[in-house]
Amino acid sequence: MLRQQYLTILTSIETALKYSILVLLGGWMLLPFFWVFSASLMTPQEISRRPPPLLPAQPQWQNYVDVAQVVPLGRAYFNSLLVTSLTVLGILFTSSLSGFAFAKYGFPGRDILFTLVLATMMIPFFVILIPVFYIVKQLGWLNNYAGLILPGVVSAYGIFLMRQFMLSIPDELLDAARIDGASEPRIYWQIVLPLTGPALATLGSFNFVSVWNAFLWPLLVVQSRDLFTVPLALNSLRTYGSGAESLHLQMAGTALSVVPALVIFVALQRYFVRGIALTGLKG
Repeated sequence: MLRQQYLTILTSIETALKYSILVLLGGWMLLPFFWVFSASLMTPQEISRRPPPLLPAQPQWQNYVDVAQVVPLGRAYFNSLLVTSLTVLGILFTSSLSGFAFAKYGFPGRDILFTLVLATMMIPFFVILIPVFYIVKQLGWLNNYAGLILPGVVSAYGIFLMRQFMLSIPDELLDAARIDGASEPRIYWQIVLPLTGPALATLGSFNFVSVWNAFLWPLLVVQSRDLFTVPLALNSLRTYGSGAESLHLQMAGTALSVVPALVIFVALQRYFVRGIALTGLKG
């Protein structure tokens, strides 16, 4: 009896300790985000103070109005949402279609081709930056939406992720659909895609954050302020006054830029966790 009570108490202490550590680690990871939102409501003098305060003495909500007046934030938001949405949709389409082919069709050279696709993941973006820029320039895509969207609609990681997930779909299910007279496009659209929802959500959330925060590529292909994305618009704040004078505006703009990615992550969180858990079931 005493042994059972001892084990129960020990288990309770162990569980409490685990959750305490997780809460502390989670709070530590969220601290930078909390301070960005807090600093977005501070005055420049408060932000420049060393050490900086954790909370503003009096919230300056006018900072959000000012940042929208200094830079074309509304237009930048529209550009970022358009570019990010179309790029992510392109990645989901090309990755799911390629993953379906690699997972469910046996064709000559399939494994070699898939290995080459994986090998491209080892190539740093800076290595292919100049060739891709040259191609985009020759196609006349500089300083327009095509140059921002089309170079990023294919993802080697996306193809790998979808292929791994689709391997877990029973071949018998697809064979039964073929026997019933379903065409290959119909099998892909009405059977395979609905079953890959968790993987699509995972891939979509990853790439949404990546494309939304992209800075270098938009900086290279965009010259017009009308095509600025949110990172480019926030970067232009550096030229507004001195660095210290614009810190509160930079923080307010940064806080606004985090919101869409945060909303996407919260909305797709349960699919994201399930997709990560199921992706590697078969290899």
